[in-house]
Amino acid sequence: MQHQIITDLHNRYTAKQYDKTKKISAADMDVIKEAIRLSASSINSQPWKFIVLESDEAKLRFHETFANKYQMNQRHATEASHIILFAHNPYYTKDDYRKVVDVEVSSGHLAAENYDNMLNGAYGFAESNTDENGFNGHWTKAQTYIALGNTLHVLARLNIASTSMEGVDSELIGSLFNNELDGYVCEFALAMGYHLEGQDYNYGLPKARLAAEDIITVL
Repeated sequence: MQHQIITDLHNRYTAKQYDKTKKISAADMDVIKEAIRLSASSINSQPWKFIVLESDEAKLRFHETFANKYQMNQRHATEASHIILFAHNPYYTKDDYRKVVDVEVSSGHLAAENYDNMLNGAYGFAESNTDENGFNGHWTKAQTYIALGNTLHVLARLNIASTSMEGVDSELIGSLFNNELDGYVCEFALAMGYHLEGQDYNYGLPKARLAAEDIITVL
């Protein structure tokens, strides 16, 4: 199939080793950050924070979060050009959603007279995913994965390598980035940059995916 989207996805892969001398340009970072901001989420909840690590000091802090486990990902912390911590709000409230609905109106997306219907009606879905203690982290974390998928495709379009990492220590990240997270939880991160020539064994290999007929049903 000849299509730019398909070409992007064939070229996208999980980088295993980065060239630490190569940095993502400021212009490309602006595109990446805006693309993340524009990501979709259920009821437009946007229950997330994205902490971009680009300074050596910030990446070294992230490097230190691998002290106890997942050392296979530790090298990416300092070798990749940038790291993004994808964090979600585990206790998303109606007041949090109210900020979104405020923007819905101020942007012109929502008519002011529909404010209460949106706030109370749409938030009912969030309530259905919230337990008696106010926890809805399973739902808000799922929204953040939508942003991750969006970002992976954007990076492929920009010819920037990436490595999504569930292998991170959420507790240590929570401790060492406590001020930045401010109650949000980071359970996965994304390394970005450019592969190390001749050392990234995953680079250039053909895609290994199940056949379309095995996973797609058209009715």
